[in-house]
Amino acid sequence: MAKDLRIIFMGTPDFAVASLDILVKNGFNVVGVITAPDKPAGRGLQLQESAVKKYAVANNLKVLQPEKLKNPAFIEELRALKADLQVVVAFRMLPELVWDMPQEGTINVHASLLPQYRGAAPINWAIINGEKVSGVTTFKLQHEIDTGDILYSQEVPIREDETAGELHDALMHTGAELLLKTVKSIADGTAKGTPQKDVAPADIKHAPKIFKDTCKLDWQKPIDQVYNLMRGLSPYPAAWTTFQSKTLKIYKAHKELTPPTVAPGEFETDQKTYLKIAAADGWLVLDEIQLEGKKRMGVVEFLRGYRF
Repeated sequence: MAKDLRIIFMGTPDFAVASLDILVKNGFNVVGVITAPDKPAGRGLQLQESAVKKYAVANNLKVLQPEKLKNPAFIEELRALKADLQVVVAFRMLPELVWDMPQEGTINVHASLLPQYRGAAPINWAIINGEKVSGVTTFKLQHEIDTGDILYSQEVPIREDETAGELHDALMHTGAELLLKTVKSIADGTAKGTPQKDVAPADIKHAPKIFKDTCKLDWQKPIDQVYNLMRGLSPYPAAWTTFQSKTLKIYKAHKELTPPTVAPGEFETDQKTYLKIAAADGWLVLDEIQLEGKKRMGVVEFLRGYRF
């Protein structure tokens, strides 16, 4: 049955590669891969291929890279692939013309337990909000974003010190396994969609796109909130603060629950082994940082070369 189902895979970053790989390795017939166009990056602005494209090329899969998903030439190419099913993992929003094309519809792998954390940054916001559990959901696409019928979901615990990068990797592998289970059930006709539960608007937690202002640490807040924001933005795009008139990114830190003796936002250091910044009711003790114009480094190395 696996080889009978013609699948188009849509995705761009590393998170999607594990899902594509598990389909290929389990003998599913991936007839096309849709990913973002190559983009200039780095100092030389050389064209960079997406992680999904690199994998697809290495495995001799047909690749399409449309600039616009409503482009008539792209729609014709897509239709010619005669897909039975489309799989979307970490891609952009699809027009109905695209997601409604295959007979079995289009399924999405989303890095949260829907209906919570719909949106672009579910991994980050789960940690920023101090959640103890996250997870992955597979569901069928329909008109409103992340609202389609749920096929399967799987919980993943969040450690107290876990960063967004670490949770990303855990969910990436769980998501691939859940996708395999989902596609097998579609292939053998046993998949059953369940409508998402109605949740009162006040109880819905959202996962909007993250901007630079989102990443600025507010030292007037309790230490738990400061610490969770730092974890939820590490390693990318990274929480930041202003330190002696320069931008300081914080990648790793830990909490100290001693009441501060200085105002929120002020720091203490022995200039050799520690650097900590006061929040409302505790300290954020910095472990790995990057000062504007410098490389990322451990705090001891930073203190060795920094003049206060």
